[in-house]
Amino acid sequence: MKIICIGRNYPAHVEEMENDIPAEPLFFMKPDTALLIRNRPFYYPEFTSELHYECELVLRICKLGRHIAEKFAGTYYDAVGIGIDFTARDLQREAMEKGLPWERAKSFDFSAPVSRFVPVSEFRDANSVNFSLQLNGKVVQEGNSKDMIFSFGRIISHVSKFVTLRTGDYIFTGTPAGVGPVQIGDRLEGFLEGDRMLAVEIK
Repeated sequence: MKIICIGRNYPAHVEEMENDIPAEPLFFMKPDTALLIRNRPFYYPEFTSELHYECELVLRICKLGRHIAEKFAGTYYDAVGIGIDFTARDLQREAMEKGLPWERAKSFDFSAPVSRFVPVSEFRDANSVNFSLQLNGKVVQEGNSKDMIFSFGRIISHVSKFVTLRTGDYIFTGTPAGVGPVQIGDRLEGFLEGDRMLAVEIK
């Protein structure tokens, strides 16, 4: 399986990062070794001093597809979960300044905690999903999929033009405003429609 991540997909987050709104979905990838499941702890890596959380809705791909038409994209995912795109912001900043790839900053081991998944059929409207993140009991991020620049369907259609989607792949769909740093001893909790789905201790 592979993990596909969409960048700059919420206007307020684009603004807080002082970036431009993209004309089409931007994506990068994390390897399967980035996956962190079952609420296991995350160990702060030694190569960064500026580790940031980015909470996102995650789609679970349910069948093989490439060059998928947007109108059919909804049949290619069957469940939604919560994920955190951990980012070594200092390494990312250095890479951006030098025009280098982001892998060191985004794709390191266990940089993608993912919750259990909720079947799409259980949502009243899969295009309007509420989610939030708490840091040590305080809400730091809140989002709704209806506020995304690029919808789930647009994301799937666009990515599949370049990369074949396979059953079991995950797509991180972008983070809302409120990203920030974590320290050893912190606790992150992700919520989907008010239900706690994810808990990550930083050690």
